[in-house]
Amino acid sequence: MNNKRSLLQVIRPYTEVFDGPLVLIVALILALGTLTLYSAGIDFPGRVEDHVRNIMIAFIVMWIAAVVPPQTLMRFAVPLYLTGIVLLLAVAQFGLIKNGARRWVDLGIIIQPSEIMKIAMPMMLAWFFQKREGMTRWREFLVAGLLLIVPVGLIMRQPDLGTSLLVLAAGFYVIFLAGLSWKVMLAAAVAVLASLPVVWSMLHDYQRGRVLTLIDPTTDPLGKGFHIIQSTIAIGSGGITGKGWLNGTQAHLEFIPERTTDFIFAVFSEEFGLIGNCILLTLYLFLIGRSMIIAANAPTLFSRLLAGAITLIFFTYAFVNMGMVSGILPVVGVPLPFVSYGGTAFVTLGLGVGILMSIQRHRKLMQS
Repeated sequence: MNNKRSLLQVIRPYTEVFDGPLVLIVALILALGTLTLYSAGIDFPGRVEDHVRNIMIAFIVMWIAAVVPPQTLMRFAVPLYLTGIVLLLAVAQFGLIKNGARRWVDLGIIIQPSEIMKIAMPMMLAWFFQKREGMTRWREFLVAGLLLIVPVGLIMRQPDLGTSLLVLAAGFYVIFLAGLSWKVMLAAAVAVLASLPVVWSMLHDYQRGRVLTLIDPTTDPLGKGFHIIQSTIAIGSGGITGKGWLNGTQAHLEFIPERTTDFIFAVFSEEFGLIGNCILLTLYLFLIGRSMIIAANAPTLFSRLLAGAITLIFFTYAFVNMGMVSGILPVVGVPLPFVSYGGTAFVTLGLGVGILMSIQRHRKLMQS
């Protein structure tokens, strides 16, 4: 008994930083994701081992972020944002090119700077509005918009439409939560609609192809429409209860491209059916709900804006991925949170969860 008590006393300082409900929800999603990845990646040797390693790294990052107080995170906001901008400029000048895209830079280790901006962007804007708390006028929102447009523009040039949309969404959420007027948003929406012809002319051929394929994937069933057609077949063939774990024919007969990354939801749907989808959606709703509670109870404007933006980022990840796999949104290369294979995305998501835990933990410390 004494040994158990002493062990608990040793472990407690390392585990008390975690928010119990948040860790439980993430762990359940990870369990479903790992089961699905095992099935989807059965023909990819080492994929599951790499996935487990990515989970461990993400938990380490999560723990470190949970330990760091929000006040310290706020001090890192500007340096992290500026570092991200410098790295994006470096990518534009001498970045590595893979599959026609210049998204990576070799600094001894190969990194993708656009991933940094998914967290750096909301941190920077939350810092900006915290410094101007109580005096937000149209000029502050204009400056915030400029801070957002610069990295988004650099990422779009790579080109990387999916990541640029996620960074744009992350920054917009902070601006919205800071009190952006509905009239301004309505005017912006009208301006965006009016500019669509110009935007269309600026898109790359493959980006236009994705939009046209979304409208009618059967126009190119063996080319650009192949992903959407096969993923929707897999989702539909799962039925109510699914075909069972490891029994998905679309996945194991290799009809689903990118089945361990962007299109893993199609594999999950085929094997676990509508019931499995409802369970997964419920877990995501719990994740978003718990994160919203943390954001609502955050003690400072910076932590409220940052927690709110991270929460809505989780929503955006899940909504966009499921939407594109289901054929209701264009294919933009967005992973399914805590399910899709990918080291960088796991680190980013783990960092986001860790920041939420930090905000929750230090709120309790301030109240005690």
